[in-house]
Amino acid sequence: MIKIVIAEDQGMLLGALGSILDLEEDMTVIGKAKNGQEAVTLVNQFNPDVCIMDIEMPVKSGLDAAEELKDHPCKIIILTTFARPGYFERARKAEVGGYLLKDSPSEELADSIRVIMKGRRVYAPELVDMVFQNDNPLTDREKQVIELIADGKNTKEIASELFITNGTVRNYISIIFDKLGVSNRIEAISHFKEKGWFK
Repeated sequence: MIKIVIAEDQGMLLGALGSILDLEEDMTVIGKAKNGQEAVTLVNQFNPDVCIMDIEMPVKSGLDAAEELKDHPCKIIILTTFARPGYFERARKAEVGGYLLKDSPSEELADSIRVIMKGRRVYAPELVDMVFQNDNPLTDREKQVIELIADGKNTKEIASELFITNGTVRNYISIIFDKLGVSNRIEAISHFKEKGWFK
C-alpha cells in the first residue's frame, strides 16, 4: 500500500485529492497539511512513501518544504497550477519525484505516483518544453542587481553592497531593462517574479 501525505492550502481541493487517491486500491492518504510546515512535520512523523505538495502555501511554500525534505526517503510530488521555469528549476534541484499541473486528468496523478514509486521521475511535458524556450537571459551579476532592486535597495546601496560604482549599477539596470523588455524597476521585478526566476 502506498502511503500518501497531501499538502494543499485550499480546503476543498485538499479534500477532493484525498478522496480521489483513497479510491485507488493500492493507495491510502495518511495525512493532510494546509501548508509546507505542516507537510514537513507530517512527513517526519508518519514516514509516508509520497508527499504531494502545492507550491504557493502559507507559512512555508511547497518548494521550501521540498528542499527541507530533500534527504528524506519520502518521494515529493509538486502539484501546482504554476508552470513557471524558475519554480521547476528549484523543484529539480530539490530532486522531487514529480512536477505535475493541477489541470491534468485525475487518473494521471495516480499513474504518476506508481511510476515515481518505481524510482522514475515524472514532469509535466509543458514544463520540459518551457525550460528549453525560457532560459533566464540575465548573467549572475545582473541577477544579483535585480534581487537587490527587489529588496528595495537604491542605486547607491546596490553599488555599496556589490563594491561597484553607481555608474556601473546604472549600466547593469539599463541592460536588465533591455534584456527583459521593460522600462522601469517595478516592471522588471514583476516580469522576473512572473517567470519564477527569483530564488
